[in-house]
Amino acid sequence: MIESIHPCVRCGACCATFRVLFDRAELDSASFNVPKDLTEKVDELKLAILGTNEARPRCLALSGRIGHAVGCTIYLQRPSCCRDFKPSYEDGIRNTRCDFARRGKGLKPLTMSDWEKLIEQD
Repeated sequence: MIESIHPCVRCGACCATFRVLFDRAELDSASFNVPKDLTEKVDELKLAILGTNEARPRCLALSGRIGHAVGCTIYLQRPSCCRDFKPSYEDGIRNTRCDFARRGKGLKPLTMSDWEKLIEQD
């Protein structure tokens, strides 16, 4: 039986593949209120989440084991680039960056079938 759970909650590959780069304004409580203590300065206008500006990135806000069970410890305060990143086919559109991240962590890319199974469970 397939668990009715969003595929991202079992994945986390994007959080351990890409740099999380965003505008300094997203620290503001009127914006996303990204926790400042989890960031590092990239330049005068941009910040990165700690751990993602490395040769082998892994977001410091990512908890759990990639490919099994993960979570974002700052989910409600995550930056816009994280909010905008869509898993492949969630909205019917393939995201090649999602596919790349998943393959890099030994996971199969998501398919339309993965979402259809999720909808059938609801």
